[in-house]
Amino acid sequence: MRKEDIQRKIQAALPDATVELRDLTGGGDHWEATVVSRAFEGKGVVEQHRLVYAALAEEMRGPIHALTLKTSTPARVPGKG
Repeated sequence: MRKEDIQRKIQAALPDATVELRDLTGGGDHWEATVVSRAFEGKGVVEQHRLVYAALAEEMRGPIHALTLKTSTPARVPGKG
């Protein structure tokens, strides 16, 4: 699956999201995603991850075999503030 397609799907569900993706194997099926969004405010890590997985539900049944997630709010971005 293409990086741009994954980013587009996440941003459709979380319009303010900043999404960084890294293809872990070069095959387009194992990804690491860092997602920063205000939608995560007040939510625990599991709830944050569920929002991202929901955005990619169809892709997780097919072209994406593995997705490692790092999520945070803009106020909690590591290395910022």
